[in-house]
Parts: sequence; C-alpha cells; structure tokens
Amino acid sequence: MSVLDNFEQWKDFLGDRLHQAEQNGVPQDTINELAYEVGEHLASQVDAKNDEEAILRDLWNVASEEERHAIASMMVKMVQNEGTGR
Repeated sequence: MSVLDNFEQWKDFLGDRLHQAEQNGVPQDTINELAYEVGEHLASQVDAKNDEEAILRDLWNVASEEERHAIASMMVKMVQNEGTGR
C-alpha cells in the first residue's frame, strides 16, 4: 500500500518530511517552495487515490499560480502537527 492510498498516511508522511526538513535547518520559504513543486507534480502526474486527493487536485487545477502557492503553504501548515513521531 502506498502512502498515497490513504490520506491520513499521506499527512503523516508529509509531516515526517516537514519535521526532518525543519530539524535540518531548511528555511520555511524553501519548504513552501518544495511543497509547491510537489503539488505541481502530483496534480499533473499522479492519479488521485482518494476523495481528498481528488479535491486537492481539482482545486490546484483551477487555481492561479499565486493561489497554488497558497494551497502549498496551507498543506505545510496542515501537516505541522502530523507525522509518526508526534
């Protein structure tokens, strides 16, 4: 089973990666830009595996670049308290 199959597992995975980046001193702007790039990749290259991912993909696809950056930033905020180490 892929982490993309279950939204809660996906949030835990993202939370773990976020905490690793923060512990390694990655600046918040860089984290947000990486989240934007991941969003671009997922929206264009990966089929949604659940309803939550489908909604995020649909929002991403109708958003302007500025709105996409906002979505990426909100995803980072959403997973700040997620992860297997929390």
